Amino acid sequence: MIHEQEKAGKIVAELSMYFMALGARKLSSTITLEDGHGRITFESDYPPEKEEKLKELECLKQLRDNGIEEIYWELAGVGSHGDSSQLLLIGTMIDRAEISVEKGIVRLALYKDY
Repeated sequence: MIHEQEKAGKIVAELSMYFMALGARKLSSTITLEDGHGRITFESDYPPEKEEKLKELECLKQLRDNGIEEIYWELAGVGSHGDSSQLLLIGTMIDRAEISVEKGIVRLALYKDY
């Protein structure tokens, strides 16, 4: 289970760096780990001129790939900040993503089975 906790922490760190690179000033996250699954909720503001870049968040909805996750999860957070390739990596690590973009605010709910 310790690897799953580390993975959740890396996901939050990467999302934080992604949004700070966009110019976010207010970020919040919650990690909930329960028997067999976890949920990460994340909320961030963003500058209006960066709204188009938020389309990259769709990368989070790709199919989970356990093989890639086990090999590359430790690389989360070490790429260029604001780079969508890190979002692709996160997408391979989670089972489901809910994305809500409103004027000036993004809300994410990421789900992961263990």
